[in-house]
Amino acid sequence: MVVPRRVAPGPLTMESLEKAALGYLERYASSAANLRRVLMRRVERAARAGACERAKGARMADEVVEGYRARNLLNDRAYAEGRVQTLHRQGRSRTRIAQTLAAKGVAREEIDRALAAFEAETPEADLVAALALARRRRLGPYRAAGQRSKFRQRDLAALARAGFSLEIARRVVDAARPETIEAELA
Repeated sequence: MVVPRRVAPGPLTMESLEKAALGYLERYASSAANLRRVLMRRVERAARAGACERAKGARMADEVVEGYRARNLLNDRAYAEGRVQTLHRQGRSRTRIAQTLAAKGVAREEIDRALAAFEAETPEADLVAALALARRRRLGPYRAAGQRSKFRQRDLAALARAGFSLEIARRVVDAARPETIEAELA
């Protein structure tokens, strides 16, 4: 099997970094810190190939990120609010959402603000997320009736690993039917 060789990167310019940043932002939502990380990987590849100096490339990456912030193409607050909603729909707990956003470089204040705003409009957000996860993974009340008692501990553990409290995990797993919890929430 023939392994294709990587093409050496061309000279690193401000235009090439901006083009790379726009290409990334067209495909993915991003925080400023995450975009900087993406650009710095490109700078590192170019520096290893001798196409630029690391310090100069880092300055250019910072300029691109700051320029996009100034033009509001990068907005950590909007990014955090959007990701909170998306991750909640996927069944992520408040703890996991905060960890995910922190890993993407969102400031703690922005994370707390986005979570507080979301929880203000969504009462018992963690319970709703736990139900979504249970539905997706067929845990607790979404499991076949004959299998529920056999897998109770495993279902509780799955919800605990996902970052939900024991109280919420028990409410979900021990519910007779999913409709009973959904009725409580409504």
